[in-house]
Amino acid sequence: MRWLRHLFAPSVQRLFPPQSLQRIAAAIAEGERQHSGEVMFAVESALAPGALWAGVQARQAAEAAFARLRTWDTQANNGVLIYLLLADHRIEIVADRGLTGKVAPEEWQAVCAQVEAGMRQGQPEAAVIAGIRAASALLARSFPARPGDPGRNELPDLPQVLE
Repeated sequence: MRWLRHLFAPSVQRLFPPQSLQRIAAAIAEGERQHSGEVMFAVESALAPGALWAGVQARQAAEAAFARLRTWDTQANNGVLIYLLLADHRIEIVADRGLTGKVAPEEWQAVCAQVEAGMRQGQPEAAVIAGIRAASALLARSFPARPGDPGRNELPDLPQVLE
C-alpha cells in the first residue's frame, strides 16, 4: 500500500503553486520578526524507491532533510524544520538542539496535528501557514526578538521543494 501511495503521490506543484510558496515564505518572514530563531518549510511528494525499500519513515526523511538543508546551521542553534511528506500524509518538525528543554515534544506534536487537520480539510497552504505561525509563537517564547535588533535571516524563507 505504501509503495502505491508513493508511486501516485500528489504533485507538490499542484498543492503548492508558486504563488502559494511565496505566501508561505512571507509567513515565515513575518514569524521571524517575532523571534531570533529560524524556520524552514520543506515539502516532498514521495520518497525514492531505494528509501522505501530501506523502510525510511517520514521522521527519518525529515531528519535527513534537516541536515541536508543545513537547518542546524544557525548561530543560536535554534533552527526549526517543518517537513511535509505528501505520500505518507505526515508532517514532522525537527528542532535544533538550542530548543531542547525549551519547547516540549508535545508542543511540537500539537503543531503537527494542527497542520495535519488543515491538510485533511483540503487547505494545504492555510494549514502550513497556521503551522508556521504556531511554531513561531513557540520560538518567540524562548527566543524573543529584541527591540531595535533587525535580526539576521540565516536560512532561506522560501519553501524547499525536495524531489
